[in-house]
Amino acid sequence: MMKSAGENEQFDWLEAELADTIDEDYELELSEPALSEEIRKIYRKSHPPTLPRMEYFRALLALQAELIRLQDWVVYHKEKVVVIFEGRDAAGKGGVIKRITQRLNPRVVRTVALPAPSDREKTQWYFQRYVPHLPAGGEIVLFDRSWYNRSGVERVMGFATEEEVEQFFNDVPEFERMLVRSGVRLVKYWFSITDAEQQLRFLMRIHDPLKQWKLSPMDLQSRVRWEAYTKAKEETFARTNIAEAPWHIVEANDKKRARLNCIDHLLKQIPYADVPQEDISLPERIFNPNYEREVLPPELYVPSKY
Repeated sequence: MMKSAGENEQFDWLEAELADTIDEDYELELSEPALSEEIRKIYRKSHPPTLPRMEYFRALLALQAELIRLQDWVVYHKEKVVVIFEGRDAAGKGGVIKRITQRLNPRVVRTVALPAPSDREKTQWYFQRYVPHLPAGGEIVLFDRSWYNRSGVERVMGFATEEEVEQFFNDVPEFERMLVRSGVRLVKYWFSITDAEQQLRFLMRIHDPLKQWKLSPMDLQSRVRWEAYTKAKEETFARTNIAEAPWHIVEANDKKRARLNCIDHLLKQIPYADVPQEDISLPERIFNPNYEREVLPPELYVPSKY
């Protein structure tokens, strides 16, 4: 089948972009740099072949180009978008958020990952600490965990009482309906991995000095309380899967496919289109013949080590 001129131009652009950014993408994709050989054997045995690297990068770059179109549409129409990322610890939420934001404007697309609540925040209305982070017109906010902490980690770890959890379940459907009625486009994702996959990813983090910082006491407890988290997830779905903001489950055992599938699905949830763009031209530099650049002291410069 012959490609149109526009399709050829897009293909050429993707190839050029791929060649230009391949080092950066390889850097993002580097994993398990210090794993023991035994862990490597377990990982290879437990995982069927994933997407070939170049096929994955081409698909990712094409989706990221569409994310830029979405960003432009959100800014132009003053849309408000909230995307919630929930799921098991080590399920890959951070990885997909990183790929979504990688080529977007941080002034338009923000990631919110709140720490544990302070003593003052514990006395507030539960949703109060999340409200200031909601988007204004022309913004996209990605919640790396969200108000669903209450029905997940807070409940399982005993940080919230059963009365507080029940109040949350009663309140959250109406809270989210209020957001939707106010014009917020709310999309909720749950990243799902198997028990064995989570155990393997935790082992990889334990043996990888570049990833050990990702392991918290809460993460380790999630292994002990796997079944309790499963029950909490099931009740969360049953009581908060509303028509105005349904849950979408991302099968995440295969990281690469999970990222591509999630981004592709997100793009399909929002009716974005091309918007008018101003032509950009580089202005002429002003040249002043009387200006002479001063020589700066050498100690101001970063030494050239590499």
